[in-house]
Amino acid sequence: MIEVLNLTKRYGDKVAVENLSFSAASGVVTGFLGPNGAGKSTTMRMIIGLDRPSSGTATINGKRYVDLAWPLREVGALLEARAIHPGRSARSHLWMLAQSNQIPRTRVDEVLDIVGLTEVADQPAGKFSLGMGQRLGIAVSLLGDPGVLLFDEPVNGLDAEGIRWVRNLLISLAKEGRTLFVSSHLMSEMAQIAEEVVVIGRGRLLTQTSMNALLENNQQSFVRVRSPQIDRLEQALVAKGAKVTQEADGILQVYGLAEAAIGEIAFDEKVMLHELAPVTASLEEVFMELTEESVEYHGTERSRQ
Repeated sequence: MIEVLNLTKRYGDKVAVENLSFSAASGVVTGFLGPNGAGKSTTMRMIIGLDRPSSGTATINGKRYVDLAWPLREVGALLEARAIHPGRSARSHLWMLAQSNQIPRTRVDEVLDIVGLTEVADQPAGKFSLGMGQRLGIAVSLLGDPGVLLFDEPVNGLDAEGIRWVRNLLISLAKEGRTLFVSSHLMSEMAQIAEEVVVIGRGRLLTQTSMNALLENNQQSFVRVRSPQIDRLEQALVAKGAKVTQEADGILQVYGLAEAAIGEIAFDEKVMLHELAPVTASLEEVFMELTEESVEYHGTERSRQ
């Protein structure tokens, strides 16, 4: 389990992370989301002891990273996949790390096989493609068979097959009871793997909730309703406090009421329903709305001639 309490990091006058508190539980994938410059990487670096907090604490299973006796056995992290000497082979790099934490040599071969690098294990890592380097970084994180794993952009540089492999790997690791804390800009992927979500902006917590609650409770989500008696139904729904928008074809978009409640109202009013379907906003839409005031770097759109 990861626990962050009132975490703050300042660089001179700039506050990168401010009074941030959240937790990541075992057995689930917790997604870590935020715009560029929100403080995600700084937060992850503080969790694993690469940066010292200005104030506050970050603990793993109740201990600071620096207090762990054998850190690679308890925590695996992928923050900078290419942080390896280019002349060193994947196998020698992993074996060096294994020796530092008294991990058996057999484990090196196991993780090379898991990430699909066995055939190139003795080649210089400097010749690896971006995707191969990413796989090596994942191998490093898995080396000590840890119960807590942090991944910053784990699918960066991977092709479609590699992205699917990482997706299945993360889900399977969480099912084994491990803590998975994952940052990614690919909202479509995050929507498929994360059960819990921590969203930050400008170094501050915007929300921590389940993925389902984040999507279902967003104001862009609604219920699509079609009926031959749509006007009567619309009046009844408005009377119950719903916000209703009628589309051009007479179909209603109903906000503020779940489909079960709408169905009950239609039954009470003796209104026939032809369609009753929840429409959930995509994670990208929800994320953009939630972080709109926290985006630090804005581009401009060019008008088409």
